[in-house]
Amino acid sequence: MFNQSHFMFSKKQRSGIFLLVSIILMLLVFFHFVLPSLLNTTPDFDSKDAEVDAFIKQVDSLKAIEIEKRKPKIYPFNPNFITDHKGYTLGMTTQEIDRLLAFRNQDKWINSVGQFKAVTMVSDSLLAKISPYFKFPDWVTNPKPKQKTFSKTFSNTPKTISQKLDLNSATAAQLQKVYGIGPSYSERIVKFRTKVNGFHSFVELQEVYGLTPEVIQNVKDNFVIKSPRVITKMALNKATKEQLVTIKYIDYEVAHNIIEERTLRDGFKSIDELTKVNGFPVNKIQIIKLSLRLD
Repeated sequence: MFNQSHFMFSKKQRSGIFLLVSIILMLLVFFHFVLPSLLNTTPDFDSKDAEVDAFIKQVDSLKAIEIEKRKPKIYPFNPNFITDHKGYTLGMTTQEIDRLLAFRNQDKWINSVGQFKAVTMVSDSLLAKISPYFKFPDWVTNPKPKQKTFSKTFSNTPKTISQKLDLNSATAAQLQKVYGIGPSYSERIVKFRTKVNGFHSFVELQEVYGLTPEVIQNVKDNFVIKSPRVITKMALNKATKEQLVTIKYIDYEVAHNIIEERTLRDGFKSIDELTKVNGFPVNKIQIIKLSLRLD
């Protein structure tokens, strides 16, 4: 009897081994070639992706429109009359606003974008944003050709009341007889007088661009106001916010502060106390006083 070798398999065993090897090979092929390609395959969502992208773009567009609507609107304005609140909304710093107000308190005027930057020292980016909205008076933006100058004599002898002319009826030629007033200034005085329907007080000459206190005094020495414009004065201690804002140089913020200060003081005892109100245009107190009475 021969001993059977350990490496001899029956036909059934050989078939089983062949089947096992075949399965292993098939698994190797599946894991190395088939499975990776399945994992890298993504469903076809092109049509749905296009719809989603379109919806997202529409939402972004609506958001942009809403953001633009909520931005504060800037309208043309004269930079000489920027208040604390106005300057803050424009993006100016406290120091920049203070420089502007200090310059204006000297009765000086800003007549160009370059001068505004020199006075306030605002950044170039902010200047580029707000300067397109600057609105200067016509005689600044469209100056008239200088007229030919001529020499004339002025009398230093004080005039009596009867010798003085009525400022509200004086002609440009009569105004030019005053030292310091030429054709340009006389035209501005007449134009302003027509605009306000006659002067009420010599204080209003401060509103005529370019007139210095010395020239205004020269006008007072040669003219009187015989027919002052009638002004209905407003009761300071009773006026509402809506009434106060009708006065030149008083906006809603200042009117609100006036009423608050009036409440704290239990009524103003003097119109000059308005200079203590937060944000009040102190340099315009004399003009504002023309429209107020104390009661």
